[in-house]
Formats: sequence, structure tokens, C-alpha cells
Amino acid sequence: MAVQGNREIATAESRLALLSVAEMSRADAAAIAAGTPGSVLMEAAGAAIVRAIERRHAPCSTLIACGPGNNGGDGFVVARLLAARGWAVRVALLGERAALKGDAALAAARYESAVEPLSPAALDGAALLVDALFGAGLSRDLAGAARAFVEAANGAIGLFKVAVDVPSGVAGDTGAIQGAAIEADLSVTFCRKKPGHLLLPGRLLCGDLEVADIGIADAIVDRLGVTAHENAPPLWRAALPVPSLAGHKYDRGHALVIGGAETSGAARLAARGALRIGAGLVTAVVPAEALPVYQASLLAVMTAPLGEFDLLLADPRRNALLIGPGCGVGPRTAERTQAALAANKACVLDADALTSFAAEPESLFRAIKGPVVLTPHEGEFARLFKIEGDKLGRARAAARQSGAAVILKGGDTVIAAPDGRAAINANAPANLATAGAGDVLAGFVLGLLAQGMAPFEAACAATWLHGEIARRFGPGLIAEDLSDGLPAVLRGLHDETETPHGGR
Repeated sequence: MAVQGNREIATAESRLALLSVAEMSRADAAAIAAGTPGSVLMEAAGAAIVRAIERRHAPCSTLIACGPGNNGGDGFVVARLLAARGWAVRVALLGERAALKGDAALAAARYESAVEPLSPAALDGAALLVDALFGAGLSRDLAGAARAFVEAANGAIGLFKVAVDVPSGVAGDTGAIQGAAIEADLSVTFCRKKPGHLLLPGRLLCGDLEVADIGIADAIVDRLGVTAHENAPPLWRAALPVPSLAGHKYDRGHALVIGGAETSGAARLAARGALRIGAGLVTAVVPAEALPVYQASLLAVMTAPLGEFDLLLADPRRNALLIGPGCGVGPRTAERTQAALAANKACVLDADALTSFAAEPESLFRAIKGPVVLTPHEGEFARLFKIEGDKLGRARAAARQSGAAVILKGGDTVIAAPDGRAAINANAPANLATAGAGDVLAGFVLGLLAQGMAPFEAACAATWLHGEIARRFGPGLIAEDLSDGLPAVLRGLHDETETPHGGR
């Protein structure tokens, strides 16, 4: 039974793989080498698109916009199959039919009706557009006839737009818009999602997203060595701490939250989050004058004066520490961060702890030796890391440079590990952008680290849980709601991992 369970987990994780353009090309090539002709893959792709369309739309006047490559070949398959089902179909082609090559030329030859030049005028009378101009591998900005057509399609009122693979103009690896891009109502991709389906702004242009099986075996994907995944429980559920009947609170770690006096709410939110996610004990270590504020609002969280910081660090039972929220930016916060990193504890560095090293980031990176998670938003990231490029690449580079797991926050949060693993989180709704939400996230990470979860897995789990709570809560969410909403989400995960004796 355990072996079967492990197989199911492995398959679920494989399904979360995000294929770069190069990896998707290798998967296609491997499937062809294993005996599935490219033309068969193209037919399967076209058939999958037709099924997705027919689930959502009644037959209507349809324009298939085909490009000069294999994406256009998929479009010709769609045109032929829809026409055979009685749909009123026209094809507009970018370029000349005679210039098509390989499988695309074969698909075009099987479509026996006429084609017309791609132009905005081709949209006249169309109720549905199939965008088969360019796929995920487009390497240049749209220009000329293609751009004019895309802009006209986006301006057409009432036009239902279906993108083949990705909306034309969206970069498959980064989600960037290359000059202009189709604003799709539905995107149908093949085998696995691409990073550009989840990263902003591309994610906003995909509409509903379907992943179609076109005959590329899971084993082929598994052999690619993919290191980027969509963040979801199969990535980390097996490592999620589950209380045991034979255990006690001291087995679940003792977390320290270093807080400030003036903006005490940040540390209080984090401390409550750490306790709620399962840390056995949590102590807020704060300026003496702020002790009454913390003591009055945190019933189950212990408090200690900041003057005892060094003594608490020396105690090995305090095994995890968060510093940053509400601590203030400056040398004292930097010194305490350095001391925490030297104390051989799992550390979460957030907010002011990161900005305190903006002038000398290498001194922070040199101090990182053990399990550490950094949780910057884009502003904090820019102050600490002088890294440019797409979000996935920047997060990976920052993790390598710092030696820590990095949560680069935003609507498309990216979690990266120093070894190159990365996950893109896609379940967080817009209402999660509220004051204090990041402090709760830092507390969630802290609580999982205190229970022994590894940094990358803890960062992924905390980020997904954070987003899932907000998704279920809906409009009106404030940061205080996040910890209260956690038990219902955890309950479902624990039900899937617990044995009758409370173990894993």
C-alpha cells in the first residue's frame, strides 16, 4: 500500500511540473523518438482544442488565425475538425501556405478549403477566434500584420478568444508580453503548464486554462529533470508536520519572534501565525516598554524582554527564530540578525531584517549557513539583490546568491531554493494584498521550521496555505482572519496524511 501511495504522490508531483520552452521541445522530441509521429501529436492537440471549445461554445462563425509554425499547424487541425462538425470556419494565415514546413504543412494540406491573409478585416463577422499564431516559444515582439491583428482582436466586442498553447505574444518562460498579446477567454496547452501561464502578466491573459494530454508519457516528463513546479500540496504534503499522540508541545519546537515597540502588530500577527500552524511554543521577544501590549493581546504566546535576546539565543530549545516585522531598520536589527544566524537556529528573515542589509548585502549572505528563509516583496528584493530579469530567474538567482530559500512575494509568488528548485504559487486571490498578510506568512513559515520542516518545503507549504485561506475566505479579508482560517485548510491536509495512530 505504501509503495502504491508513493507512486500516486510521484505522479501528482509530476503533473505539477512547469515545462520551459526548451523542456517542452525536448519532451516533444522524446515522444517522437519513442514512436509517436509529430503529426499524431498535432492531431491530438487539435482534437483537444476542439473538445475544449465545444464544452463552452455552441457552433458559430469561427476564425482560425494560423501562424507560420507548428502552432499554426495545430490551428489547421482545429479548422478541419470543426468544419467536419458543421461549424462555419474560416482560416486566416500569417504568411504563405506554400512556406509551411513539416507537420504544419501536412496539417494545412489536409484542410482543403481556401485560406485568406491575416488582417484585422478577417475578424469581420466572427463570433469565436482560435488564436494559433504563435506558441510559447515566440522570441521577438509582435509587429506588423500580427500585431495589428492581435490589437484588433482584443478590441472586438463579444469575440470569444481561444489561445493555442499560450496567448500569442505571451512568453512561455516568463509571462512577459512581447509587444502585444491576445487577451484570451480560454487557453489550451499540452502535456504540462509553462511558467508563463502562472507568472504575471501572462497569467492574466490566459483566461480559463486547460492542460490537454496529447500522448506524451509521464515517464518522458519525469526524465527531463524539471526543477520548476506549480506550488500545491503534492510537492510538500509528505513533509507536513502531523502531531503524534505520543508527542508533546516540546517536540514541536519553540519559536522566537523578535518584535518592535511602535509597530507591534506585525510581530503579533506573525507570532499567532506560528502558533496556529503548529509550533509547540512561541515567545515574542520585544522591548520592555512594549511587553504589556503583547501580553494583553497574545494569550497563548509567551513574552520576554529584548534584553534577554542573547540568553534566549543560547538556549538550544529555542530552535527557530523570526526577525524583521516591526523591528525597525538599522544597525541594531542587523546585529541581532547576524547573531541569530550564528546561533544555529532555523531563521526567517523578513521586512526590516532584510532592508537593514541593503547597503551591505554580502555580509548577510556570508552569515547564512543553516536553514534560512527570506521573505521579500519586490521593494525589499530590489534593495537587497541587484538582480534583473524575469521573476522566476531572479528568485532562483537570489536563492543561489544568498544560500537561503527565497519567497519572492506578489500575485505570482515564486519560491526558490539554492539548489535550483522553484515553485510558482497560483492560488492567492487579489484580496490577500492587505496590511499584515506578509507578517502572517512569515509566522507560518516560522512555525513549520520550528517543527523541523526543511526551508524550501516550509516556504512552499506556508505560501500555499496562506493563499488557500484567502481564497476560501473571499472578499473582506484582513490579516487577522488568516490564522483563524488555517485550521479548516490544515484539517483537510491532515486527513489525507494521518494514520489512525496519529503518525505519518
